[in-house]
Amino acid sequence: MTAITAASRLARLRNLAVTGLVTTGAAAAALTLTPATAHAAETPKAAPAIASKATAPAGAKGANNLDGWIKQSLAIMKAKGIPGTYEGLHRNIMRESSGNPNAQNNYDVNAKNGTPSKGLLQVIDPTFKAFHVAGTANSSTDPVANITAAANYAAHRYGSIDNVNSAY
Repeated sequence: MTAITAASRLARLRNLAVTGLVTTGAAAAALTLTPATAHAAETPKAAPAIASKATAPAGAKGANNLDGWIKQSLAIMKAKGIPGTYEGLHRNIMRESSGNPNAQNNYDVNAKNGTPSKGLLQVIDPTFKAFHVAGTANSSTDPVANITAAANYAAHRYGSIDNVNSAY
C-alpha cells in the first residue's frame, strides 16, 4: 500500500469513527455520565512506567515519563482538592492519546473549528485556559499541566476523572 493510499484510508477510517460517534450520541453521553465513586487523588500501589521522548516541565520533580507525570499531577491534585486516582487518569490517557504528550486531533469538530484537542488527555485550549491549575505550566501540551487541567475540568463536569469512561 502506498503512503498516499494508507493516509487516505486512515482519514476515511477516522471519518467513519467520528460519524459513528455522532450517530450514537445518546449512548455515548450515557456512558460518559455513568456515575462511579470519586476518590481523592491518590498514588497507585504499583504502576508500569511508560517512557516518552517529551521533556519534563520546568521545575518538575520525578520521572520524565507517563508514570512520573501522573504522579506529579496527583500530588498537585491532592494539594488543590481535585479528586481522581492514578487508575482513572491512566485509563483516560491511554484511550485519548496512548500516552503521547504530543498527540493532537486534527479531525474532529473541535479541530475543524480551529481548536484541536492536544496532549495526553486531549484538551482544547479554551478548556485548558478555563481549568488551568496554578502551579503548573501555562501550556496545554505540558504533560503535568494537561493532566491536571483535564482532571480539574472532569471534576467540575463529572465529579472526577474516574467517572469519565469515554470521550469527554
